[in-house]
Amino acid sequence: MNDFPPQPLSPLDGRYRSAVAPLTEFLSEAGLNRARVEVEVEWIIHLTNNRLFGTSPLAAGVKEKLRLAYRDFGQAQIDQLAETERTTRHDVKAVEYFVRDRLAQLELDDLSELTHFALTSEDVNSASYALTVKRAVEDAWLPAFRGVIEKLRAMALDLADAPMLSRTHGQPATPTTMGKELGVFVWRLQRALAGIEQTEFMAKFSGATGTWSAHIAAAPHVAWPNVTREFIEGPLGLTFNPLTTQIEPHDWQVELYDRVRHAGAILHNLAQDIWTYISLGYFTQTPVAGATGSSTMPHKINPIKFENAEANLEIAGGLFGTLGQTLVTSRLQRDLTDSTTQRNIGVAFGHSLLALTNISGGLGQISLARDVLLADLDGNWEVLAEAIQTVIRAEVVAGRSQIRDPYALLKDLTRGHRIGSAELVEFVAGLDISDDAKQRLSALTPADYTGLAESAVRARLGEARL
Repeated sequence: MNDFPPQPLSPLDGRYRSAVAPLTEFLSEAGLNRARVEVEVEWIIHLTNNRLFGTSPLAAGVKEKLRLAYRDFGQAQIDQLAETERTTRHDVKAVEYFVRDRLAQLELDDLSELTHFALTSEDVNSASYALTVKRAVEDAWLPAFRGVIEKLRAMALDLADAPMLSRTHGQPATPTTMGKELGVFVWRLQRALAGIEQTEFMAKFSGATGTWSAHIAAAPHVAWPNVTREFIEGPLGLTFNPLTTQIEPHDWQVELYDRVRHAGAILHNLAQDIWTYISLGYFTQTPVAGATGSSTMPHKINPIKFENAEANLEIAGGLFGTLGQTLVTSRLQRDLTDSTTQRNIGVAFGHSLLALTNISGGLGQISLARDVLLADLDGNWEVLAEAIQTVIRAEVVAGRSQIRDPYALLKDLTRGHRIGSAELVEFVAGLDISDDAKQRLSALTPADYTGLAESAVRARLGEARL
């Protein structure tokens, strides 16, 4: 075992690395440290822009050179920070020394004491996590989520006219269309998307206990709440939280993770339904050249992408739930439970992004077997019992029928029985209803009995694309 080569413990860093790679730029340890350097550097620039303590705004070229500390952040910088932290035993302090070193390299030693000026680690961390999560969501996760919605929308519109047998409680029920069933998921996911897009990515910047005490001690006449708000909302593009303890209380994170978890629950429902449609033969799967479906049964194409999506959504949902439960509380001014917890944000989003990748791939490898849907409908004429008894009720109300209890009449005919078109036509012909009603019912087939399914989908999902 001593010769066993180092291996990634998490499948996200091994088997599935390529699928979650877009997140590593932001939600990895290195991504967090790069954001910390960005916060520290931009704070120095902001302080000098405000001419505090006799400083003057840096020349544009100097600012750009200083910003290279985070813009050119690569393996050498990652290694340097790791080496420094082995001594400091404090990750944010290591970042401070890193920035001081960059100032020295640029011969800006006179500004070194503005590094981490009047800040607590949580000021830097709250802004850094807000930056990394914001960028991960907007640049990596949301595009994948929108991509799934868009692919599903296209399928819903394409299949809006494809009649299929519904199943309520797993039993044959009033027909619908496949497009309408998929359209329901699009509608639900769009609502979830709207909530996620409204997220406020918040940060505090008010010192060790949220009181700007050190700031005021250094410069009593400076409007520090305004200066720090302008910093958070200006260069960083975040939302400022003006009233906090030592920590930003993470409520925005909890709101975001709950919304992403909810979106995942909808996707989990979708994956299960698509899996079921495949098992019913409604969807056929496109064979992938060279792929093995089963180790012993050569004929099989397993719906593995939807099964993998289910599992990853469950893992992501559990992690997002834990994040939400843990981050929303902290003892008094703060405790460090949030520190460890937030290091797993990338893991939660990683499993969620992996699920999105699986669902997108799975949707691209199925096609509708319209003949199977029509055969299923043709084998379940009893589902027209709802239409017949409803028409009878309307006829009774209109004074064109004397039938008592239409529901019981149709229940006796259809419950527990398979009947075909001939039996229904004969039954309708003998009913005490108007000739017009008889004609409408006699012409009705299960495939025709889809109501406004098609038009509802086209009306609700036909608008401009995401």
